[in-house]
Amino acid sequence: MTQQRRDFIKKTGLIMTASAFSPNVLLSATQPKKEKLGVALVGLGYYSRDLLAPALQLTEFCELTGIVTGSPEKIPVWQKKYNIKDQNIYNYDNFDNIANNQDIDVIYIVLPPSLHAKFAIKAAQTGKHVWCEKPMAKTVAECEAMIKAAQDNKVKLAIGYRCQHDPNIQTYINLAKNKKFGKVKMITSAAGYKDSNTNHWKQNKALGGGATLDMGVYAIQGARLGTGEEPISVIAKASTTRPDIYHEVEETMQFMLTFPSGALASCQTSFGIRMNYLHINYEKGWLKMQPHSAYNGNKGKISDGSLINYSLNNQQAKQMDDDALAIMQNKELLVPGEEGLRDIRVVEAIFKSSANNCSVII
Repeated sequence: MTQQRRDFIKKTGLIMTASAFSPNVLLSATQPKKEKLGVALVGLGYYSRDLLAPALQLTEFCELTGIVTGSPEKIPVWQKKYNIKDQNIYNYDNFDNIANNQDIDVIYIVLPPSLHAKFAIKAAQTGKHVWCEKPMAKTVAECEAMIKAAQDNKVKLAIGYRCQHDPNIQTYINLAKNKKFGKVKMITSAAGYKDSNTNHWKQNKALGGGATLDMGVYAIQGARLGTGEEPISVIAKASTTRPDIYHEVEETMQFMLTFPSGALASCQTSFGIRMNYLHINYEKGWLKMQPHSAYNGNKGKISDGSLINYSLNNQQAKQMDDDALAIMQNKELLVPGEEGLRDIRVVEAIFKSSANNCSVII
């Protein structure tokens, strides 16, 4: 062995030894694995206040550790109720500083749809995992940008479709996969409620309001997941009975989806009509659920006499625990960004069909 080669090996060995004891390597080797992931809620409106924050108290694999708000008056209330540290409180100007906070592992976007893409992308750029409420975004382009940001920053992006984590909904998803009753022939799917608000982001087009984006995704998913297929065309019609309130966005949307197998889905969504059901006609049977997409109590029956009535303590808690566990175990998410994108692709086609009064290829 030449002296030059001996010197090279010696130097390389010293470098490798030094690297083994570098701060970053030592930190990764000694850092204990978290039993729970810290979640920061972005936006402290109704859904965060009344549903997500209480649900986080019931979770096994995640916990509320931070908040992001533009309303300083809310901070003392949240700190007192959930014991949130001063250093874990952010506003929309210092949002990026979450990147340096080890208490926060997940950033949950709970804002009007028009802000989902902006803050989901900013969240991904901090290196934290991202959960985003439905609808994923206003447009297909925004959904694609969110997915790319998560991929570029090597973080997971989950969409807050609580229903898909419900074992009652999983019943008809599985029937679409195993075809126990043959092919799906016809689906009727509806999701709506009487909204008494008169000045809310849901009546504001720029913020992503309208029944289709907010409630319509449940009707769309009933059709998509019930057939196990993606629709190929749609014809839609928007209407309103309260034009003084719904003059920027639709109050009600009716639409018919066609699927590759020939299955049809008649769907309705509304802010003026209370409806919550799913009816699937198969070649050799049927499935009925009512309610279909409620926060709890979803139930139904099948033509063979089976009942769909699985108990579930809290949908949002199960959703967040499922997503946290997928992150901790580095497994596939049940509802990744790609699933949210599929719905918004249909929503865009619905709007195009309604505006032009014609059938639209999806």
